[in-house]
Amino acid sequence: MLNHAKLRSAPGHGVLTLLCLLTVFPMLWAVLTSLKPVNEIFTLDLVTANATLANYAEVYRAVPFLRMMLNTLIVATVMMLLTLALSIAVAYAITRWEFPGKRLVYLAFAGSLLIPFQVTMIPNYLLIARLGWLNTLPGLIVPQLGSTIGVGLGVLILRQHFIGFPKSLLDAAAIDGAGPIRTLWSVLLPNMRPALAAVSILIFLQAWNEYFWPLLVTKKMDDTMIQVGLQLFLQAEGNAWGPLMAAATMSAVPVFALYFLAQRQIMDAFVRSGIR
Repeated sequence: MLNHAKLRSAPGHGVLTLLCLLTVFPMLWAVLTSLKPVNEIFTLDLVTANATLANYAEVYRAVPFLRMMLNTLIVATVMMLLTLALSIAVAYAITRWEFPGKRLVYLAFAGSLLIPFQVTMIPNYLLIARLGWLNTLPGLIVPQLGSTIGVGLGVLILRQHFIGFPKSLLDAAAIDGAGPIRTLWSVLLPNMRPALAAVSILIFLQAWNEYFWPLLVTKKMDDTMIQVGLQLFLQAEGNAWGPLMAAATMSAVPVFALYFLAQRQIMDAFVRSGIR
């Protein structure tokens, strides 16, 4: 019986294994290419006997890589925290209280997902130019708070989890004398860590991978973000594939570290959302 069950699940496991290999292979190729000397970049050998760190040294010579990474980390972290705080406040207010126009408020935040950032790009640029925020971190952060993956998506996800939260626990907190803020902080949020982790990493990833807006509002390499720095290795006179792969490998490390730390909560959030 057990062997029969294993045979039935073998095709599914095989498909999942193949998909995992297809997902991991591009990153593995980038890492191995970053270790190749220039004359072996275009060979089909995955592993080279002449592995070198020269491409990594070239990255630090060609661009202010650490400064770009720091800028990106600051922007992504601040955006994640601000967007998460705004999403929690809006989603909690919509599910906790009744007020005129409540449905319209929710539809406005949900509808913001349908508006491409390019539509608001010019007004945002003119606004931060008048505020003197060009080439600054606030200029990189504030206009993106209402982007496609931002407060709108956070409200959409967290509202569903607030609605599905057991009402008996909220009633028990009210009987104990807990007000709305204490209920949110002491009862709801500790039990919603998977959802919060999922929203956080989605926002962090969007901010980390942002390219067009930093390219538009920053003119100096010391003020811009890592995705713009990666583009600098792609030039009309020739692409520096070795340094590009080295820079891409290093820029992916913080994202992998964040996902590794939060993977259990993220998987739990999507499983619970699917069941609900």
